[in-house]
Amino acid sequence: MKRILTTFLTALSLTSSLTAQAQYQDVKAKKAETNRPLSEFAEHRKTLLDFDWKFMLVTAENKNTDFASPALDDSSWRTLDLPHDFQFEQPWSKDAGGARGFKPMCDGWYRKTFRADASWKGMRVTLDIGGIIYLGDVYLNGHKIASTDYGYVGLEADLTPHLRFDSDNVIAVYASTGPKKGSRWYTGGGLFRDVFLKVSNPTHIARHGVFITTPEVSREHATVGIQVEVDGWQKHNVRILARVKDNDGRTLGTVESGMPEHTHQSCTEVKMPIVELPAPKLWSPDTPYLYDAEIIVYSNGIAVDSVHESFGIRKLDFSPEFGFKLNGEKFFLKGNSGHHDLGALGAASHDKAIERMMMRLKEFGYNTIRCSHNPYSENFVRIADRVGLIIVDELIDKWSDRDYWGGRQPFTDIWHKLIPEWVKRDRNRPSVILWSLGNELQIREGWAGFAGMNDWGVTTYRIFDQMVKRFDNTRPTTVGMFPARAGAITRKDKDFNDYLVPPELSCVTEIASFNYQSDKYADYLKYKPDMIIFQSEAETSKMLEPYYNMNHERNVGICYWGAAEYWGESNGWPKKGWNYSFFGHTMRPYPQAYLIRSAFMPDEPLVRIGVIDSKGGESVSWNDVIVGRPSILDHWNFENGSTQNIVTYTNAHTVELIVNGKSIGTKTNNGTRKDQRNSILWQDVSYGEGGTIEAVARDEAGKTVARHKMETAGEAVALRIEPESDTWKADGMDLLYLNITAVDRKGRTVPGFNEPLTIETEGAATLLAIDNGDHYTDDLFLDVNTKPMLQGRMQAIMRSKTADGRVIVKAKAGSLKQIYKTKTSAQ
Repeated sequence: MKRILTTFLTALSLTSSLTAQAQYQDVKAKKAETNRPLSEFAEHRKTLLDFDWKFMLVTAENKNTDFASPALDDSSWRTLDLPHDFQFEQPWSKDAGGARGFKPMCDGWYRKTFRADASWKGMRVTLDIGGIIYLGDVYLNGHKIASTDYGYVGLEADLTPHLRFDSDNVIAVYASTGPKKGSRWYTGGGLFRDVFLKVSNPTHIARHGVFITTPEVSREHATVGIQVEVDGWQKHNVRILARVKDNDGRTLGTVESGMPEHTHQSCTEVKMPIVELPAPKLWSPDTPYLYDAEIIVYSNGIAVDSVHESFGIRKLDFSPEFGFKLNGEKFFLKGNSGHHDLGALGAASHDKAIERMMMRLKEFGYNTIRCSHNPYSENFVRIADRVGLIIVDELIDKWSDRDYWGGRQPFTDIWHKLIPEWVKRDRNRPSVILWSLGNELQIREGWAGFAGMNDWGVTTYRIFDQMVKRFDNTRPTTVGMFPARAGAITRKDKDFNDYLVPPELSCVTEIASFNYQSDKYADYLKYKPDMIIFQSEAETSKMLEPYYNMNHERNVGICYWGAAEYWGESNGWPKKGWNYSFFGHTMRPYPQAYLIRSAFMPDEPLVRIGVIDSKGGESVSWNDVIVGRPSILDHWNFENGSTQNIVTYTNAHTVELIVNGKSIGTKTNNGTRKDQRNSILWQDVSYGEGGTIEAVARDEAGKTVARHKMETAGEAVALRIEPESDTWKADGMDLLYLNITAVDRKGRTVPGFNEPLTIETEGAATLLAIDNGDHYTDDLFLDVNTKPMLQGRMQAIMRSKTADGRVIVKAKAGSLKQIYKTKTSAQ
């Protein structure tokens, strides 16, 4: 025994000695790689790689194929352009379940063959992939080079080690929707965001390596701080130059810096000198002014890398006294929380669809989007910068390794990789004011991150918060709360309504984000007066009540849950998703949308007529909250001799209702009850044989400030095609939305016209999708050209080609025909 112990101690001593020697031994310095002038490869630095991919869905017949093999013949595969959602193309299936939108779980492969330019030799060549949903792998010439287990977060794949210069290169990407229970909502599947090919020098600006802050902001003066992360700079004489420019390209300030002298880091963050800006133009949703920072890296006096990064100058202040101030002025968030799909396009992230959705929300007074419950695309937040919308940027749903997590690796093993990629990508966006680290996770220890903490997520939050602040300390963090009390007391517990102690996690987050239960916030403040409260989800079914429950002077704001329809989270077949909404998935407003607009935009007089559907609405218990919506119709075509119940939405003092030229009375806007404010009910209004119904809104002085009229439509005699945009770029990425309606002789939409509509296209565009707005349909939206119209309406989504030219769209429904002609522009 003594001999064994002596041998063990001797071995331990030797091991310790060897470890110590290995730790401090000199490492032979790596030979410096050669940088080339940026001018020699500038055209190759960043190339959009969205066009002409090959795609194959994995089936029982082909599942054993080596899809990544460069020798595989993919000539028979389907050719398509990105972004692409292969799950949305699959038939609806009742067996697939409502959570994931009644779409089956599936896998797919993408391949792209390309030749490497000889000028790339000695350079670093990478793929910048916006996301692979839900999970996936990237191969080059049969070698796996990158993987993701949470495809909402982007990734970089280094092609350099396996790049061929003497033959074709084959990129193969595997994408999977993950397991059925890996998500609570519709995720989509595939390469659903943009892909870029990048070429850079060994010395280059690191991925998401520019960080811009505005430490001092006033209308008279601002300072701009620029930090640049440079990779591969050792053994080179490197300097950095930064120019701040206005949106006309004029240089407003220039600073430069060298690299630190005493570090062995090969990738180093360098803080540049402060740039002073007099009389800055401040960013806000009303004035979304963007500046440009041009960063140039020099090696031995030669420019070797550069990047342009847009940013805005604005000041964020949060306080329990005033909630939120933007640029020193009180600002109340009026927003939407929802998921990431874009209607008939599924989860494919098209810029025009994003911008269109944002502009519709702004039209109705919304100023905020909470990206629930995952990072949206990089372009999403950049577009928000440009159009002027506040973003609450969210990382994930639960902090769980099992429930609602679809990754192959545990979430608690990879969070430290996800947070830096997410924060560094979006930290320069002025639209982003708040980092949300999770959602409704504080009621189960298994959802709250690291095992054994037993504190409802408090420790996990503090760890995640520190990681966020490592890369951005300019914004606060939060977590969305399940509508529960401390100790995970929920509605099923008998003392739920009396025990008004807020969840433990909400008491430590910098901003207390509560989902629902807005009538309890005042009680929460009695428990913890220094809370800064944000209603991160509000019930659409309660209309304006959650909005008026908020203390607009002290609280941060409100986001209605699912104000726009989305796929998944259906409460039953054949409904394909969430439709307790103010907007359909075509972003067409329901009458209720005007009620919200009347409150969100109180200075713009409004009145809107809605007819209460005699079939009734729907309500259901969802996540411990009663949700639903009344069915409100926006037409005046009913059975002769019937009576209808009418609602008028208005922010005016009074409304007069006139039917066929005869007044049936004037009513005053009820300003006392929160659940009735801006909503006036008119019961048993005689329809007669149709005609007109008009609402006239007046202010307190009796002056008419707004009108809305509906007319009974006759038989359909024509199709009308109306484009939503006057310009259309021939870049292969731009979309044009065409709204097609069946109209009578006076041009009125005919709500009873439900004939199948067929669309044919010719020229410099393709038909991407058609959408009748039906949330209960079993028909597909993509790769079809015939679909029944619904209430006399159809929407066609066209995608431009890369060459400009004329486009002809032919529409036919029954005996009705119409031709629309336009053209795409190279400008």
